[in-house]
Parts: sequence; C-alpha cells; structure tokens
Amino acid sequence: MKNSILYYSVGALLYCPANSDTIINSLTNEKFGKHFSLSLCLEDTIKDDCVEEAEDKLVQTIQTLYESQMSSSFFMPKIFIRVREPEQITNLLDRFDAAKKLITGFIIPKFSLENADDYIKVMVSINHNSDRIFYMMPIFESPTIISLKSRADILCSLKDKLDAVEELVLNIRVGGNDLSHAFGFRRSSSQSIHSIRAISNILSDIVTVFGMDYVISGPVWEYYAGSNWDTGLKNELEEDKLCGFVGKTVIHPNQIELVNNAYKVSQKDLDDARSILDWSANSHSLVSGSVAKERMNEYKTHSNWALKILMLAEAYGVAE
Repeated sequence: MKNSILYYSVGALLYCPANSDTIINSLTNEKFGKHFSLSLCLEDTIKDDCVEEAEDKLVQTIQTLYESQMSSSFFMPKIFIRVREPEQITNLLDRFDAAKKLITGFIIPKFSLENADDYIKVMVSINHNSDRIFYMMPIFESPTIISLKSRADILCSLKDKLDAVEELVLNIRVGGNDLSHAFGFRRSSSQSIHSIRAISNILSDIVTVFGMDYVISGPVWEYYAGSNWDTGLKNELEEDKLCGFVGKTVIHPNQIELVNNAYKVSQKDLDDARSILDWSANSHSLVSGSVAKERMNEYKTHSNWALKILMLAEAYGVAE
C-alpha cells in the first residue's frame, strides 16, 4: 500500500469546466478555501464543437494564474487537466510553457484497454523530458468493465499496464455516474451508490484489484443543495471509507468541507495507529488491548490500517 501522504492528499477534487470565466477570481480570492484539489475538464463538461475554444481559455487561465502567483500570495490547489485524448496532454504542456509548473497531472477519462497504451506512452514521454513528475489519474468508468464475463480479465490487464508506471499513478478514480448511466440508474439524495448492487459490485471489483497498491477515490455525489443533500453525502462518505475509497470527486464548493471532514481521523484511531506502528521488536506478544481498552490491536493484522490512519491524519487532521 502507499506510504506517502501525497497519494492521500488529493482529497476533495472539485470539477470545473476548462472554459470557466470565474475560476481565476475564485482561486485568487480563495473562495473555495485552502483544502481541495481542482480538475479543469475538457471532456464531458465541454460541447464537442467547443473543445478548441475551451483549450484556448484553459491556456489563458493557467498562464494568468501563474502570473498572478508571482505578484500575490494565495492558495494554489493541485491542478489536474481532464483531457479527451492523449495528444492533448503534450499539446497543452507545450502551450502552458513556464506555467506548466502549476499542473500536478492529467485525468484520463474512460480508461480502458483500447486507450491505455496510448495514454501511458504519452505520460512516460512527458516525464522523460521533465525535471518534475506529472501524474496521471485514470478513471474507471468505461462500459467495457461492466460485463461479468470479461471484467476481471480487463481490470487485471489494466493493472498490469499501470504497474509498469506505478510511480506516475497518483490515484485511481471511478465514474459512478457513467457506470450508472449504462443501466439508466440515478440515486436520490437519500440513497447511496453502494446500495445499487450492479454498480457497487463493479466498484468492489476495482478495489479488489487495485486497492492493495493504489489509493482509489470515491465516486461523485451530484447533490449540493436542497433536502437531505448533506446528510446523504455524509452517509455515502462513510460507506466510501468502509469500502476502501479515499477522497471524492465533488461538483460544487458546498461539498468540499464535508469531504474533508469525513476523512479526519478520530483521536482513538490515531492513538491506536501510533501504538501499533511503535510496537516493540522485543515484545513477546503482537496482540494488545487498544489505548482506550475498547478493542484488540494486532500488529500483524492492523499495521496497514495504522499506516493509512497516519497518512489521513497528516492530510486531513483529527476530528474533534
């Protein structure tokens, strides 16, 4: 499992169309706070006949942010570009010029066996010619992973491909809405995606294949106002955590704080995690009561959990 805070720190990833007219003002005035990541999207949020115009706007936005940061101080989130095709990655980096230092990486939509090699080749190429790492975050949302007959083979084949460039893969992401779309599903604000069995089985298989080696982010929650939206999000976040997800794609600033709060750790968990990882090599027993004397801690079975708790505590803090 990952043992660096970097992989756990993407957190609440706010999606924004790449042609947004307001994102510069929002960032320079810290309207979204100081604890989120940002995805500037050239794919689903942009009409097919407006891609070139959106690319121009995106380049202007990144260059303006770069120049603004040179003259004033404001929180700059990790910025990711969600592209449509591999060629966009190279072309955009060339156009960003010096401002490319603001880019943490690229989000790969509908990652599949059909496009994996092309995207990986481009990511290897841009990193070979760079003095810093540009990360990739593939999204598992393609209809090709739905079929029971081929799903396991496809997921395992994709893992083999990503394992060859594991150091470039910051997170694995899942497209809950795209997968639901294939069935015509849509959950209400009082329902969790983990209760939609056809979808939760796919998500579970992704975690089973990738979860021991990669950090996997939870699916988007599309409600940000109205009745029960926040309670529904909190409930789904609890299920996300239980099922192995860290962080979540968000589509509105209202959701950021709830996601960040959900991944804060309890003091009891932090105390136990420290105790487990500080276990004496000279101890005659690898089993002990927890710090609060409420549960059993075992070094051999809880050490991976403890390491993750320390990473989450550093990234999100401790809940009151």
